[in-house]
Amino acid sequence: MIVAPVDQLQNHAHLHPGLVRAARFLARADLCGLAEGRHGIDGDAVFALISACSGKGRHGARLEAHRRYIDVQYCLSGADLIGYRPLAQCALVAEAYDTAKDVAFFEDPALEWITIAGGTCAVFFPNDAHAPLGGEGDCRKVVVKIRIEDVPEGGSRGKAQCLGSAG
Repeated sequence: MIVAPVDQLQNHAHLHPGLVRAARFLARADLCGLAEGRHGIDGDAVFALISACSGKGRHGARLEAHRRYIDVQYCLSGADLIGYRPLAQCALVAEAYDTAKDVAFFEDPALEWITIAGGTCAVFFPNDAHAPLGGEGDCRKVVVKIRIEDVPEGGSRGKAQCLGSAG
């Protein structure tokens, strides 16, 4: 997991080159005016999902994890409280991994909570279980999805998975 100012996201490009594309998208002058829904950045390799969300509270937010995509979560307005727990420490499977949706859900509690707002973003790798929408208020957010298969053989994917956190 990385938590960083969005304007420093590109500093973590050594972990995955898609982070540079995500940073460029999040720096768009018209970002706040984009409609809800999917926005292409680089086909299925990097794309953004914009949505208006209501918080579910810490007890309503469920840990989730992805195998094929990295999540870069960023709020356009409001704030999001996101829970975190290393995937290796998740033992209570609520919903088994769904290949089509690239997600598994867990009943384990988050070990820590972070707030993203005011120019801060959070990056979750496949070894990072995360529980978005843990707050109580509304937010408008962007989730940039970065496919991990784009890392060349012997590239930084292994490093990111070993480090788990780089910020």
